[in-house]
Amino acid sequence: MESSTNSARRSEDIALDLLKFIATTAGVGRPAVGSTGFTTPSANKADDQVAHLLELYTRCLEAVEGKSGR
Repeated sequence: MESSTNSARRSEDIALDLLKFIATTAGVGRPAVGSTGFTTPSANKADDQVAHLLELYTRCLEAVEGKSGR
């Protein structure tokens, strides 16, 4: 039973590392930077960014576990 727990935890760790890599590379979760005195009208709210990161994590976990959600 412990081995299945370890493999599940390992998949979660790998998915989290994948999420970090993708988010860093694509700039996901960073606030949009506007020019001086202006803000971008399409800047995401924090809740939207969190929802996107959670969705991305779910997709990363499915990819690591070999599940095809799409």
